[in-house]
Amino acid sequence: MPSLLALLTAALLASWAPLPAEAGSWWSLAMNPVQRPEMFIIGAQPVCSQLPGLSPGQRKLCQLYQEHMAYIGEGAKTGIRECQHQFRQRRWNCSTVDNTSVFGRVMQIGSRETAFTYAVSAAGVVNAISRACREGELSTCGCSRTARPKDLPRDWLWGGCGDNVEYGYRFAKEFVDAREREKNFAKGSEEQGRVLMNLQNNEAGRRAVYKMADVACKCHGVSGSCSLKTCWLQLAEFRKVGDQLKEKYDSAAAVRVTRRGKLELVNSRFNPPTPEDLVYVDPSPDYCLRNDTTGSLGTQGRLCNKTSEGMDGCALMCCGRGYDQFKSVRVERCHCRFHWCCFVRCRKCAQTVDQFVCK
Repeated sequence: MPSLLALLTAALLASWAPLPAEAGSWWSLAMNPVQRPEMFIIGAQPVCSQLPGLSPGQRKLCQLYQEHMAYIGEGAKTGIRECQHQFRQRRWNCSTVDNTSVFGRVMQIGSRETAFTYAVSAAGVVNAISRACREGELSTCGCSRTARPKDLPRDWLWGGCGDNVEYGYRFAKEFVDAREREKNFAKGSEEQGRVLMNLQNNEAGRRAVYKMADVACKCHGVSGSCSLKTCWLQLAEFRKVGDQLKEKYDSAAAVRVTRRGKLELVNSRFNPPTPEDLVYVDPSPDYCLRNDTTGSLGTQGRLCNKTSEGMDGCALMCCGRGYDQFKSVRVERCHCRFHWCCFVRCRKCAQTVDQFVCK
């Protein structure tokens, strides 16, 4: 039986072709739930031909691994949700638009925000595929086969069913990077620089999940004495992955492509980026006003914090345009009391609060 790597390589080589700049994205799998194989209808059109946003190489991989597609969609959705959480108080808040590009034209700019989006969505795919393997949802993988850690106490058992982050990493690398690797731009061109940027940020996202996976253990013994432990490899909470990638966003490196087709730092005084770092090739727009050319949605109508001096404050969020104030009624639980045994009963209290929105 051919190996996974051989099948993936053959699929990519068979579909090597440049893509238009405004092509849709595999991120669109997050917007429309993908049917699982057991839900396919006999005689219906093959699912891979119906999925929007896939590049030719990704469509080939879909045909080989149809059961993976639902989990790729779940991974993309996880990445988008995390992006929106991390940027909820920023001018650009990871808003989605209703087409196959998902984020709109703003992703055509090779900015820090684009770098983070590529990284967190690639991380989401690793996370989803790794977990699907552990849960027995995919026929080509199972529990993690990671070797027993050398520092694990000798009397602890290394077993259980761990998240298969090795398979998740490999498959996500082939699928997510397929779109970039099938593009064929001139060496040293701006287009090639953008491809290299995307590949670097995809890798940084995958490595964040891979490196943050850690050993988890469960106690066994009489009355919870924990005389014996069984341990396995477990993915980190995705929020922690998002937090780490947000730190990488804050320290992202500005790069440019050389004539030899390599990325180099714009400012050589800084340390060169590692495979775990984010890079960008274009400065970010200010995202203050709606701009259909750049894809910026602007901040008009966004809630802001009048007392904050940070990015969520009205001064920065509203870009100096000022803000409107209105009152709203917030209903919260209050006067909670514990009743034996065992529940908490609360009242509902209405509170009038001031809110502020950017003009």
